[in-house]
Amino acid sequence: MNQSLKEQVQQEFLNYFKTEPLLVFSPGRINLIGEHTDYNEGFVFPAAIDKGIYTAIQQSETNKSTIVALDKNEQYEFTTSSVSPLTTNGWQNYILGVVSEIQQKGKIVPNFNLVFSGDIPFGAGLSSSAALENSVVFGLNQVFQLQLTKQEMIFISQKAEHNFVGVKCGIMDQYASMFGQKNKALHLDCRTLDATIHTANFENYELILINTNVKHSLADSAYNKRRAVCENISKLLKKSSLRNIKEHDLITIKDKISLEEYEQALYVIQENKRTLQAVKSLETDNVSKFGSLLFESHEGLSKQYKVSCPELDFLVHKAQKHSSVIGARMMGGGFGGCTINLIKTSEKEAFLTQIQQEYAQKFKHNCAIYEVNLSNGTQII
Repeated sequence: MNQSLKEQVQQEFLNYFKTEPLLVFSPGRINLIGEHTDYNEGFVFPAAIDKGIYTAIQQSETNKSTIVALDKNEQYEFTTSSVSPLTTNGWQNYILGVVSEIQQKGKIVPNFNLVFSGDIPFGAGLSSSAALENSVVFGLNQVFQLQLTKQEMIFISQKAEHNFVGVKCGIMDQYASMFGQKNKALHLDCRTLDATIHTANFENYELILINTNVKHSLADSAYNKRRAVCENISKLLKKSSLRNIKEHDLITIKDKISLEEYEQALYVIQENKRTLQAVKSLETDNVSKFGSLLFESHEGLSKQYKVSCPELDFLVHKAQKHSSVIGARMMGGGFGGCTINLIKTSEKEAFLTQIQQEYAQKFKHNCAIYEVNLSNGTQII
């Protein structure tokens, strides 16, 4: 946890509002495997990380709410009695959406002041949005004693993103950010929200994220489009989701859908299988099998689901050729963000130096390296 960032957020709140705030940390998340399966009622394998959003919050003494986004050096004022989405679709909508969704549950949200900052970059695919939403709902719940359960809170965060941001996300990001545990990964069934906790022991290997530092603009629209394809195919097969569909079921409607739609649905069905295999390989200490499943996952995301981009493919291709890396894939919604890499600890410096040089040479801008530890979920600090 970033002590200096926590102190900065606290100090800025005191400077602005002259009162002591409640402090909340809400982590970002990585997903080991199980990408684009969550909105198909499938399986995912995420973990909370030690980077996230630090939020200072307290009831307002005036008839308005003031939000300060330190990283953007921006301030926004509104009143909780009249909340609607901004058409500009900035960071404000994540917060306004949370307030609105709490109100939809019949809870009263008085005006409040809030200052936030984070050490996960927006667009890195580490779910800064879910971390922000969770920190706001968690903080409001504490300050106004709303008596919401953590389960209710994650659905409020998810609906805020659906209704105010316009991204029809699954529940994984909010779940992992809220319920994460130190040094553990959560094998989550997105239909039942049952999770089994697994110690993330990678022996002589460690998880390193490499950020492409790009976010291609079609990410949100492509995400919603693929979700619509998945729902359409489920309806054609009279099932509630792709979770219930086997590969041989899909073949029966191949003539009713395009080849692209077929490949996208096939990817989701196969990724669900891979996620179950990955959990089993960790349980049996088969780290190399786990790594090979990461490579397979990327191949599916790139060639079948088509949510990768040249920068992500380049990083995974280079990782695949390097003897110190036993697994790598793109992570998150796609079209930019990070790759997750399983690298031999003793050889990581050589690999990372090489990849940074080759990436800069190829794309004329730098990638960023993040070493992350698995952490506890949203909490008061």
